[in-house]
Amino acid sequence: MPDLDYHNPYSSARSPVMGRNLVACSQPLAAQAGVEMLRRGGNAVDAAVAAAMVLTVVEPTGCGIGSDAFAIIWDGEKVQGLNASGRAPRGW
Repeated sequence: MPDLDYHNPYSSARSPVMGRNLVACSQPLAAQAGVEMLRRGGNAVDAAVAAAMVLTVVEPTGCGIGSDAFAIIWDGEKVQGLNASGRAPRGW
């Protein structure tokens, strides 16, 4: 059984910090776009799309139009999964 009496090995203790509206990504401008989307009343999906759009510009080698998308989302009633990977149909 694991030791449940955890002792912090560092001299300074850190407190968990929590917030309601948070966007995490590799580029501050993209995170800012996602937070702005939340501030204007968008949901988590809106914020993720806004951040991805900015990443297409500021990190073009890591994210781009036509990339794959994977998400697990709570829609208020049940968990939904999205696997939008692979090639697009020829007609698109």
